Amino acid sequence: MLHSFYQIAGFAVSIGVLIFIHELGHYAAARSQGVTVEVFSLGFGPALLKYKAKSGTVWQLSALPLGGYVKMQGWGEAEDKAPSPPGSFSGATLSSKAVIVAAGPLANLALAVVLYAVLFVSAGQPSTPALFASVDPHSAAAAAHLLPGDRVLAIGGAPVRDFSNLQQIVTGHPNTELDFTIGRAGQKFTESVQIGSATVDGTSIGRLGVTAAPTFTRLLPGPAIVAAFHQTGAVIASWGTQMGMLIFQHKGLSDLSGPIGIAQVTGQVAAMGWAPLLDLLAFLSINLGLVNLIPIPILDGGHLLFYGWEAVARRKVSEKVRDMGLRFGAALILTLFLVTTFNDLSRLGAVAWLTHLL
Repeated sequence: MLHSFYQIAGFAVSIGVLIFIHELGHYAAARSQGVTVEVFSLGFGPALLKYKAKSGTVWQLSALPLGGYVKMQGWGEAEDKAPSPPGSFSGATLSSKAVIVAAGPLANLALAVVLYAVLFVSAGQPSTPALFASVDPHSAAAAAHLLPGDRVLAIGGAPVRDFSNLQQIVTGHPNTELDFTIGRAGQKFTESVQIGSATVDGTSIGRLGVTAAPTFTRLLPGPAIVAAFHQTGAVIASWGTQMGMLIFQHKGLSDLSGPIGIAQVTGQVAAMGWAPLLDLLAFLSINLGLVNLIPIPILDGGHLLFYGWEAVARRKVSEKVRDMGLRFGAALILTLFLVTTFNDLSRLGAVAWLTHLL
């Protein structure tokens, strides 16, 4: 019970921070564009705490901590309504509206860069060299007399950059004999390795039977910021690849996690220490930002899609089309929520238990 409480608390705090930064991006952009922000709420439902700032914005903490919002003057009003009062979102220029809407997701991406930079300065930048931490005694590596501590320098004469590069080569060559250049105790030699195989999702992939341990290198602030941008870009690229596989190849739907799964992982990672938690928060912040940029009506990306249409077509999207789009977007988000919740419950065994009970 106490463990579950820590998981829920860790999830609520983590998601609260990410949503606060997201909404803070919208708030700061709105103020910069001269739009009045009436309410800044962390959470939904009845307000538990309220504070009215000199700017007129009511800052509040609400009862349901799974989200948040910024209420701007004139948001949601018919934009052909004239005249719009000063400080109204509906009366802002198209470019100002786009800046305000895009600022939330961009704030999440910026937060990831900051978190990664802090992590690289304090705990160090992780890297995984092609160095064996352990060798399965019944594996292809053991059959080739490879040992823990061995480092793969090259395969077939081609240099191996890191463990990820090693995995990529091995998985692409099931049941194949490859020449490994190995570094061991200051010595270098070549060993022929007969790669094993395993079946994953009906596909045969190569298997070596080794694990690697990451190493950490602390960076100075300047290099840490540069590395943080590179790491954020790598996560964005990986996210784009996975989304492409999900949309065009219909792969990965069962791997998606919802609030239950994220809460479980957050609790587990928080127990490992602050450094893994920072890494996870940066990853979740990137995902929150990118998901909000998907051009689905009801998300920030959907509003940007409407503004893009207006900029190109030189006319506003009709209220009927906008309303239909928002309904479709809400239905799609609800469906995704149900699918990810089903996945989470399946991993916990709840679906199998219920099926057995029925």
